[in-house]
Amino acid sequence: MDLVIRIAGEAGQGVVSAGDMLVNAFAKLDLYVFTYRSYMSRIRGGLNWYDIRISDRPLSGMRGGSDILFALTDDALTVLYPVNSTAGVVFYNTSAALQTKPGLHNIDFAKESGHSRMINSYAVGIVFGLLGMSKNRLAAAIKREFTDKAEDIIQQNNEAAARGWERCKTCGASFKLEQRHGRTPDFLISGAGAIGLSAARSGVKFVASYPMTPATATFTYLAGAADKYNIVVEQAEDEIAAVNMICGAAYAGVPSLAATSGGGFALMCEGLSLAGMTENPIVILIAMRPGPATGLPTRTAQEDLRFALHAGHGEFPRAIYAPGNVEQCYQLTRTALETAHKYQTPVIILTDQYLQDSIQNIEPLEAAYDPIDRRVELKPKSDYKRYAYSVDGVSPRALPGGGALVVCDSDEHSEAGHLTEDFEFRVAQQNKRMRKLEGMKAEALPPTLYGAKKPEKLLVCWGSTYGICREAVDKLNSCNQKFAMLHFSQLWPLDASRLKKYFNADCEVFVLEGNFTGQFASMLKEQNIVQECKLITRYDGLPFQLEYIIEELEEYDN
Repeated sequence: MDLVIRIAGEAGQGVVSAGDMLVNAFAKLDLYVFTYRSYMSRIRGGLNWYDIRISDRPLSGMRGGSDILFALTDDALTVLYPVNSTAGVVFYNTSAALQTKPGLHNIDFAKESGHSRMINSYAVGIVFGLLGMSKNRLAAAIKREFTDKAEDIIQQNNEAAARGWERCKTCGASFKLEQRHGRTPDFLISGAGAIGLSAARSGVKFVASYPMTPATATFTYLAGAADKYNIVVEQAEDEIAAVNMICGAAYAGVPSLAATSGGGFALMCEGLSLAGMTENPIVILIAMRPGPATGLPTRTAQEDLRFALHAGHGEFPRAIYAPGNVEQCYQLTRTALETAHKYQTPVIILTDQYLQDSIQNIEPLEAAYDPIDRRVELKPKSDYKRYAYSVDGVSPRALPGGGALVVCDSDEHSEAGHLTEDFEFRVAQQNKRMRKLEGMKAEALPPTLYGAKKPEKLLVCWGSTYGICREAVDKLNSCNQKFAMLHFSQLWPLDASRLKKYFNADCEVFVLEGNFTGQFASMLKEQNIVQECKLITRYDGLPFQLEYIIEELEEYDN
């Protein structure tokens, strides 16, 4: 079983609440769930949709098309029906003339639901009916969604949902919901939530950000968790203030994080350089969206990899992680914090709107995280030097007020931290800082290899494309092809000596990226890791889907 339900309409019509009700209900039926939300940058109106994919097997991404489509507005039908023409059932509310055929149902949603505000509950009722789910389960889902509302509001929505449940009997269609009898993970979380939860459990105690889609979801998660985890959360006046705040907090010994998107990160570049020079451990989440400038602020992209790699004036070491799924969002957030503190340097986490907003049910994330080791000397020597030379480039780190003078300067400095223009000191300090890259490179996470043992074609991907690339490999190999996937969750530093083994002359290499220029492909070439590769790119603001990848591969074969 593999079904996709799409609810599409204007902002303010309850598209999200309808989707959330279905997601929670399906998860409780021991089904696997994966969601994707597409929304415009407006509070009311526009065209938004919520895709819910359900299956009796684990899901790792979203496929194209839909089996059940609710088009609550004219735009929803006009835009989405042509690309969902294979939909088993389409419910729409429009005067537009469509060719009569089975599966199309023109419904006056406002009239039949009882009120325009109840359309979402009415649609949920239809879905429950189509899938053979009981009215009792439907009532429980409504109550759970509106638990903080007045009793009369709950009752009105329950009545609207019941009307939808009855209405589906006249549809002439139904879907067999194959409920699993084994236990399915029922822990629902998004990528944004997994990052926030990991940061909180890993000991982050200060968060400063200026709201910017799609990073805001992580920021608001941490704000909601602030009391439970004793976190100070500051909505700064702008991104310049936010990055300088976390630099100051890191200097004081507090694990700190900022969340932003490309435009906000542009304002953080000077602060990033400050952390590089002062060797303060900061972590910045960049949730990517299509640019340049404001671009498509609520859509998805992988366009800021090069920006993250080269941001900030001057040269200093950094690490860049790009989680591929919700579990990696959780794991790599902790890894990023550990790397930042071990090497006293900035670390960047790259996600995107697709991964930030997608929800799936997984096994409960490891709760036994202890706060990370800040690697602080609590009793420094009297002759303490903040930037003392060392073989690995990492100097002893003490905190102000801890018994030693801790001098931290944005100018070039001596071992003691005092400003200097001595050329020899300059060379020695820069060499010290850059030596950290060797240790970071040695500890770099290996890519994940999946698929045929002796592949003829290799799909290279990074970040949020992990799940759908894995699904594409499974699909292609089921058709007697020999594909493998190589997914990178750490993008910098890259250790060419350990990575070349994944590439050989007999295997055709395709690099899949959500940008125009193939940024990671060019990095692999620059590092002499791969010589030749072909690009599969997408930059329309939508995530990769299984059908898109296969069609692009077929284009190369033609």
